[in-house]
Amino acid sequence: MHYTGTVWRPPYEASSLLIEATAGCTHHKCKFCTLYDDLPFKFRLSPLEDIEEDLKEAQRHCKLWGRKISRTFLVGANPLVLKSSRLLEIASLIQKYFPTNQSIGCFARITDITIKSDEELAALREAGYDSITIGIETGDNDALTFMNKGYQAEDIIVQCRRFDHAGIRYNFFYLTGISGRGRGEKGAIDTANICNQLNPQMIGASMLTVFPNSELYKEIKAGRWQEETEIEKYRELRTLADSLNIPVWFAASGASNAIPIQGTFPEDKIKVVSVLDTIIKRADEEELRNYRSNLRHL
Repeated sequence: MHYTGTVWRPPYEASSLLIEATAGCTHHKCKFCTLYDDLPFKFRLSPLEDIEEDLKEAQRHCKLWGRKISRTFLVGANPLVLKSSRLLEIASLIQKYFPTNQSIGCFARITDITIKSDEELAALREAGYDSITIGIETGDNDALTFMNKGYQAEDIIVQCRRFDHAGIRYNFFYLTGISGRGRGEKGAIDTANICNQLNPQMIGASMLTVFPNSELYKEIKAGRWQEETEIEKYRELRTLADSLNIPVWFAASGASNAIPIQGTFPEDKIKVVSVLDTIIKRADEEELRNYRSNLRHL
């Protein structure tokens, strides 16, 4: 298989067929991000020949194991940035080798939706693109600007409503701690205000871990930004959970979260908030900080 560098996927794509459509990130400017630093380039398209070879290889293995593929996840930071014609070619190849495949997912940036017309989004949905994962990170405009995300909160609303119109479902990733010390709960409220106007299937919360090779680490050393304490991050997460008023799967369960938390809202909302209250009251800051310090990578 033509995988380049570390292969990243959301936890819920564990059973999906992973096909590399791109490598790296077209933006590659977010101050906190080090996910693609192991690549010798910023961004690269996967040749269609490589994609087809990978599909053939996967087909051979699936026949050997007796496995049917119902979902494919395109690997790369933001494959949705590809031209619609390219994405449709990839969908056609997937269908050729895996006729049982029902949907195609990938990571996306908000700006990747912006460059697609409504007609293109409808065509992508028809081809099977659905349940797209977007790292919105926050609805806090100051944090979005400082971290160089390349869009504002209003853009999240506008572009995700276009997804709604096209019938493309989507998942959000929130980055607990992105607003900085003393601003986390405001960032959580701003984010909930955005999410409450939209229809995400899932809101996954990762906790910010500042690695020494990130631009954010340099900002901290220069005295231009301060990281939240670990308990502050849990207060922020509690505020986000408590402020959400939509039906959604809420999960803080990746490696960056020392204590996994998840539930279906609104049914489990009170329970999740209660668990977070207990963590805030009883958790030890030093132990949580040691956990984060020992994370080699996300």
